[in-house]
Amino acid sequence: MSDPKEKAAPRKMGLGRGLDALLGEAIREKPAAPDGAADNSVTSNSKARAIAAGIATINISDISPNPAQPRRYFAEEALEELAQSLSRHGIVQPIVVRPFGKGYQIVAGERRWRAAQKAQIHTVPAIVRDFNDAETLEIAIIENIQRQDLNPIEEAEAYKRLSDEFGHSQAALAQIVDKSRSHVANMMRLLDLPQTLRDLVIEGKLQMGHARALLGSEQAVELAAIVIKKGLSVRATEALVRKNKPGAMLSSAKRKITDASADADIRAVESHLGDLLGLKVLIKQESSGGAGSVTFQYGSLDQLDMLCQRLTGETF
Repeated sequence: MSDPKEKAAPRKMGLGRGLDALLGEAIREKPAAPDGAADNSVTSNSKARAIAAGIATINISDISPNPAQPRRYFAEEALEELAQSLSRHGIVQPIVVRPFGKGYQIVAGERRWRAAQKAQIHTVPAIVRDFNDAETLEIAIIENIQRQDLNPIEEAEAYKRLSDEFGHSQAALAQIVDKSRSHVANMMRLLDLPQTLRDLVIEGKLQMGHARALLGSEQAVELAAIVIKKGLSVRATEALVRKNKPGAMLSSAKRKITDASADADIRAVESHLGDLLGLKVLIKQESSGGAGSVTFQYGSLDQLDMLCQRLTGETF
């Protein structure tokens, strides 16, 4: 008889060892039952035998998806490719199910189950374990993260569910999914994005790096449209966000007003000196500080002599 503490094991194991670590070492030593060897009628006795055997062959119609599955998006093209592979090679890796109602519910492997239906495969090999709701949810989330089957938003939502429903800290989550704490924190921050931007990430129109750059921007939605339209890199997106910060925009506006005012004053001085000397005067103000230069343009040596007299009071 199995140790009753065994069900708590998934919460203590990282993912580097795969689903074997989550489901128990004994299972991988039991081969799948050949077609026809298992009793596919779903009864309490058949379920009990399936759990005891570890792996069973189950009618695909007796299996239902888990509504709490963290993965919500299944690319149709990828499913078609997997269906073709299953048609040629069969289902090499069993899905994971638990007894549920009059049949079974998927714990892990919904994509294979969907593809098997497309391939018109009528039975699937399945690891059968008597998981409770909490264990089912946790294993489904962790298995998806391990296989990198989730888009960034789904992954972020998965971390949040693990945190909210199981009380895991970010440090604990990092250990569970074999990721760095900063990775978990950065992923969870994506949930601060407006829903419009989350949808763009889910659809693949906005990459995670771009999304992170837009976090906290009051104009995130508008800037995202620019990023997508122009195909900006992550660095260019970061620069765009900095440029459009309210403080940066205000500073830029103040500089423009100050520069415009300074230009008007300089033009007035040029005009006054030009009238006074009868020469063309050019004043160049440096971009920073108070330094600059004054240029007097003369058309003859007489004008140069006159300028020298006016500046020095002496005759040359």
